[in-house]
Amino acid sequence: MVIDRMKPPECEELLARVGFGRLACARDNQPYIVPIYFGHQPNYLFGFATFGQKIEWMRSNSLVCVQTDEVLGPDNWASVIILGRYEELPDTAEYSQWRRRAQSLLERRSLWWEAGYAASQVRSQPNPAAPIFYCIHIQEMTGLHASPGEKLVEKWRLKS
Repeated sequence: MVIDRMKPPECEELLARVGFGRLACARDNQPYIVPIYFGHQPNYLFGFATFGQKIEWMRSNSLVCVQTDEVLGPDNWASVIILGRYEELPDTAEYSQWRRRAQSLLERRSLWWEAGYAASQVRSQPNPAAPIFYCIHIQEMTGLHASPGEKLVEKWRLKS
């Protein structure tokens, strides 16, 4: 297996194609990670949630990390990690265009709304949960991909 760094256009392509990953946030030196669906356009990821721990923590510390991957086989995979900043997109005139863009990108995923809705039901909120759209401003992005090639075991044996 050969592992190489991905170029930025390759990372962008993976983000646009996959649309599912894990979002990490932290508060009081405690990390928290959850699965998310996201919409992507260059420099931004868009997400949807209802109020809960993830939103509460991102409101208190806007620095986040998103990881996504695509595994086609043990020696055929790609993974992208994003460091970014959370911004909520409130339901106001000022953010209406951003919210429409977020929803448009998210709707390309068949169940984009399900995780946020299901979480609100688990929390047994008495009133219907208000949708929260948010944006992750991409500040840094790196990626690796693996492809079939020289087997690592053989490579290590040669060096011994």
